[in-house]
Amino acid sequence: MEISGRKKLILKAVIEDYVASAEPVSSKALQGRLDLGVSSATIRNEMSELTELGLLEQPHTSAGRVPTATGYRVYVNELMGQGDVSREEAAEIQQGFDAPSAGFEQMVADASKLTNKLTALPSYAMQTAHGAVTAQRFELVYVDDHTFIIVVLLSNKSVQNRLVTLPTTTKAETLTKLAALFNASFTGLAEPELTVERIAATERAAGDVNGVTAVIAGFVIEILMQTKAKRTVVSGATSLLGHPEFHDVERARRVLGYLANEQELLRLPAPDSDGVKIMIGPENLAEELRDSSVVVAKYDAGDNMQGIIGVVGPTRMDYGKVAARLSYIASGLANMLAMGSTLGSGEIAGGDLDE
Repeated sequence: MEISGRKKLILKAVIEDYVASAEPVSSKALQGRLDLGVSSATIRNEMSELTELGLLEQPHTSAGRVPTATGYRVYVNELMGQGDVSREEAAEIQQGFDAPSAGFEQMVADASKLTNKLTALPSYAMQTAHGAVTAQRFELVYVDDHTFIIVVLLSNKSVQNRLVTLPTTTKAETLTKLAALFNASFTGLAEPELTVERIAATERAAGDVNGVTAVIAGFVIEILMQTKAKRTVVSGATSLLGHPEFHDVERARRVLGYLANEQELLRLPAPDSDGVKIMIGPENLAEELRDSSVVVAKYDAGDNMQGIIGVVGPTRMDYGKVAARLSYIASGLANMLAMGSTLGSGEIAGGDLDE
């Protein structure tokens, strides 16, 4: 859509004023703000033309103008400057994550909470695998002749363990042999490759007649199957109610219901590549989000893992600032997960810092 430079300045000013105030913007207010060298009547005429183009609308005859979803899209694509992350915000992000030893899922949950805190919008985080998650290493820890602990390090850097108690006797030497066999035959394999034949061969090699091999293999298959599913974490859903657009109880109920439905959240699209995707109003396919906006960032966690972190809120949103914060958090989370370093020990690659 081609519009004049002056119309773009006016559209940008209307959107930024409306985002800040949640009140319709008048031509008189813009004249005091913009140095266009034209009268309030000329600005009003320009705003009327922007309304005819579908970029602004007038909620009431005597009211000022507010942006439409199309107006926001033009703003995001052409007029929005690159948002900044202040040094104070960067420091808060650095302090907001736990150390990598807290585990993958905890770090993702922390990132979702931090996003909600910095944006005052409901946030969600999702994790999934590029490819199949596999076991990387096995440890079998002897406790006594009837008890041992299975410890499995997965390719997504998570560690799973289970305490096993059996009625039959299992010596420490047997566990040592089984650990060696599982490290030789079960690592680097996807769940469908852990066949009955492979389990039986391992059982024979270990001389296991008490079913210990089957117990270990069953645990491995169980955790690998669990990693196939996407998981979502939602933080601060009720913060939606702090925005005037959602003082309408029915409107708020629809969005809150959507956020509570994990299967629906899993259908939200991710950016095509690393970066930020913004979906405004009717651009969202879900009927419950047709009056809302979704901003989402994608990150690569390494070792076949990827994830997205996003926010849901009103179309009246500071898209530049929200996108910058999401990008910075996603980048920091990716560094921690993929590089194994803490945010507090170095710089985060991400959005620009505002001096």
